[in-house]
Amino acid sequence: MSFRAGSKNLITDVAGLRVGNAADARLKSGTTVVVCDEPAVAGVQVLGGAPGTRETDLLEPHNSVQSVNAIVLSGGSAFGLDAASGVQAALREQGVGFEVRGLRIPIVPAAILFDLTNGGDKDWGLHPPYRELGYEAAKAAATDFAIGTKGAGTGALTFGMKGGLGSASTVMPDGTVLGALAAVNATGSVTVGGTRHFWAAPFEIGDEFGGLGYPSPLPADASDIKLKFRDQGANTTIAVIATDAVLSKAQAKRLAMAAHDGFARAIWPAHTPADGDLIFSLATGRSGLAPAPDAAIDLYAAAGATMARAIARGIYAASPAEGDLFPVWSAG
Repeated sequence: MSFRAGSKNLITDVAGLRVGNAADARLKSGTTVVVCDEPAVAGVQVLGGAPGTRETDLLEPHNSVQSVNAIVLSGGSAFGLDAASGVQAALREQGVGFEVRGLRIPIVPAAILFDLTNGGDKDWGLHPPYRELGYEAAKAAATDFAIGTKGAGTGALTFGMKGGLGSASTVMPDGTVLGALAAVNATGSVTVGGTRHFWAAPFEIGDEFGGLGYPSPLPADASDIKLKFRDQGANTTIAVIATDAVLSKAQAKRLAMAAHDGFARAIWPAHTPADGDLIFSLATGRSGLAPAPDAAIDLYAAAGATMARAIARGIYAASPAEGDLFPVWSAG
């Protein structure tokens, strides 16, 4: 099966989703929000050893709430969880949320990455700025958005180079669309050994992240374990995989699980005890198509491939900024 990207090659090729970014250059940190035009079925899978999350328990298939209004990815470590409150405030202004006895409660799960020691000024005083960044990101949500050193990827770092915010999409043969969004701050490496070739190369569509393919022959250090930091929890890649297919909560969780294959294909090593690696899933149902069992296998496989591409695109698109600790991929 040959995959093709959607028209934007962004998660917003999935009908019913918008994305907003907000960041503070001095802080070297920011927030990204995926806003659902209508409540979307959602799931989550955590495979990293050091996660930071909000409202993830409600996403388990056996729990009552069936859909969410937005998903937040943020820098700031545990302080960044405040971003979800800002998104809630913006959605509440619009009358969006889960209805309980006439009240509307926006359902906004969130996850964070650690970017506190990346060279930015974190002396923010009494209150961290993430609530305001979340509000700003929600207000900016649109179908077009920038990747690279943007939003939650603003202060991200990987082994030896800047990380970033990446996105990609895939159109399946039946017209179903998949999209991925990743804020890449991994402790591991996204490139093969000491080369500039991305681990995600087999899944690249065109030259969306440089078109270099794999190095030939593979370098002797390809299997070396190269780590950015060995500090517990000072890393993390957080992501969203989305589709316009009709999925149950259990199927949405399976989609999040399958998309973690993309982490393993794009980052070496991934899912370490020092990463909080997490993927949210969203199913908007806009296509009206519920995958048959054989089509579901292809959908879940494509989820991993799409996620791997999104990760590589985030690093590929990163841009330099004053005070950076690491260079960008394009400077290599």
